[in-house]
Amino acid sequence: MQILPPLPEENFGNFSNYINKVNTVELLKGLNDNQESLMQKILALDEATLNFKYQPDKWTIKEVIGHVIDTERIFAYRALRFARKDKTALAGYDEVLYGDTSNAGQRDIQDLLEEFVAVRKATITLFKSFNEEMLNEKGIASNFTISVRGLGYAILGHCTHHLQIIDERYLVG
Repeated sequence: MQILPPLPEENFGNFSNYINKVNTVELLKGLNDNQESLMQKILALDEATLNFKYQPDKWTIKEVIGHVIDTERIFAYRALRFARKDKTALAGYDEVLYGDTSNAGQRDIQDLLEEFVAVRKATITLFKSFNEEMLNEKGIASNFTISVRGLGYAILGHCTHHLQIIDERYLVG
């Protein structure tokens, strides 16, 4: 089954910022391609670049990867809850606190990438398990209504967003 993007008339509040960054038509292919892009980009970097902060109060690239992993887990969990018709409104999370306490900056990049691949594989497997009815289920997360399908595209768009940030702010010059 193909998982196609949410309709343009659907409004997902702040999640739209990520969904609108997705240039692929089909979610599962997009998630696979995105994983390959991240792996190629990060594996090409040396340790000094991986530990670089473009401003003192910003994360290193390793910490950005840790943030991407945490966010993908959280968004996939939300998708699972909504697909199972759980109508409990889900609170947001403090991504800065998570990032600052993740220990990602002290980890080996191979270990971080192994975790990213495991989380991405779990996300793909989860979304493969959803039927059309499940993909269309909606719930409230971070005070915004979003569908399961929308969360899948938000996962992809969030990672895409951070790959763009890495290009624009870490790999310039």
